[in-house]
Amino acid sequence: MTESAKRRPNAEPGKILVGATHGAEPRAYRYLTLALGNRHGLIAGATGGGKTVSLQLLAEGFSNAGTSVFLADVKGDLAGLSRPGDGKPPFVKRAEEIGLAYQPDRFPVVFWDVFGEQGHMVRATVSEMGPLLLSRLLGLNETQEGVLNIVFKVMDEQGLLLIDLKDLRAALNHVAENAGAFKLKYGNISPASVGAIQRQLLVLETQGGDRFFGEPALDINDFFASDRDGRGVVNILAAERLMRAPQLYATFLLWMLSELFETLPEVGDLDKPKLVFFFDEAHLLFEDTPKALLSAIEQLVRLIRSKGVGVYFVTQNPLDVPDTVLGQLGNRIQHALRAFTPRDQKAVRAAAETFRKNPAFDTADAIMHLGVGEALVSMLGDKGAPEIVDRVLIAPPAARVGPVSEAERAAVMRSSRVAGKYDAPVDRDSAYETLEGRAAGKEAGGGLFGTIFGGVLGTLFGSKKGKRLSPAEIAMRSAVQSAARSAGTQIARQGGLIAKEILRNMLGGMAK
Repeated sequence: MTESAKRRPNAEPGKILVGATHGAEPRAYRYLTLALGNRHGLIAGATGGGKTVSLQLLAEGFSNAGTSVFLADVKGDLAGLSRPGDGKPPFVKRAEEIGLAYQPDRFPVVFWDVFGEQGHMVRATVSEMGPLLLSRLLGLNETQEGVLNIVFKVMDEQGLLLIDLKDLRAALNHVAENAGAFKLKYGNISPASVGAIQRQLLVLETQGGDRFFGEPALDINDFFASDRDGRGVVNILAAERLMRAPQLYATFLLWMLSELFETLPEVGDLDKPKLVFFFDEAHLLFEDTPKALLSAIEQLVRLIRSKGVGVYFVTQNPLDVPDTVLGQLGNRIQHALRAFTPRDQKAVRAAAETFRKNPAFDTADAIMHLGVGEALVSMLGDKGAPEIVDRVLIAPPAARVGPVSEAERAAVMRSSRVAGKYDAPVDRDSAYETLEGRAAGKEAGGGLFGTIFGGVLGTLFGSKKGKRLSPAEIAMRSAVQSAARSAGTQIARQGGLIAKEILRNMLGGMAK
């Protein structure tokens, strides 16, 4: 147990203090058992009821225990985890009400940002995202998704890397231009479908997706670290801007979960999770989700706990989470819900029915009358069974609840263990450069020399990152292509050995 955990008089080994019972004497404390932290959880409730505070409290508890944490900061409030609490009167009062001494503390934080503005740059390659998640991100129908799968398959068979969006565009064009050659093996490739995918890529670029796809790609292992006190690092994704593109936000977090599942080894049940992943605004993950993807999400949530990862969904309404996923969430904090509409009333009943009843109060009625910072809490007991639900005052977090200044954020980023690792983009040769080289080879005359020389042209004069060629480069490329066409005729007559000799002579002349 860390020193910061010892400062809490009601801390118990292997547990996180959640709060104390309210309205009943004697007071009883409620805890989340760390060994069951990988059994996932749910934090639900209407806006303003205290979900963010509950999320921060659990994040602090896991960090204190040495567990790494990942969370998305959709409002900027969670960045305060990097700064000590400022002793706001409501938090001091809450600590007194539940018998705690309020003690400010700060936590080891790493800031991340898809746009590279509020944190270290986060990137993924197109290949890592895969056709299923990319189809969801682009909002493709089944036919278009089928075409995208063909593109990935062809690129894989030809050994071409799909790293960024220009690679994917080039691959789409290549498959469309050679649709007849691929039709017998893969099926029909409709120009209309290719055009629709290209249009959706343009929309994605306007949302900032072009910055997300590229290298250096995120190394998931960078999420796992601890400070000198043994506390787990809290990875905070700056998501205020990302939330303006909800599909990008939800697909990005789902990709992260998938990467964790694929990267981490099987460890079974540990005395504490290796990482806890908080999925805020969880309804975005399940809205309009195709059946195949929903099934994949359900399986992912079910299996990832064996990797030592706990997933905690944060949302307004429990009905936002499908029953097949909701049934896997053992640790629950339910803040107030307001029953103004039939759907609201249904949500209240549904939330009440997921708890083990407490004979001391009516669960559905209590959900509608909870105050700010108050919640119904049911955690898994030591034997893995849900405890009887209790009405609980949530303990106050020790770190600041609220945003940080630009200077404070910059200071945290400068001292980060990954500072500088992801700052500069890398654009190595991939599908775009190779396919451009092939096209240049055909233009240069085809045949053996055209193929070889096309690759040289793609390397020497290939446009990278959309950069336009200078007039001098255009003139040079035209001259080289003209020479290639002339040389191509001679090579066709004299054979491969002469081809190599002419190629060496031409390259030598260009180098002088």
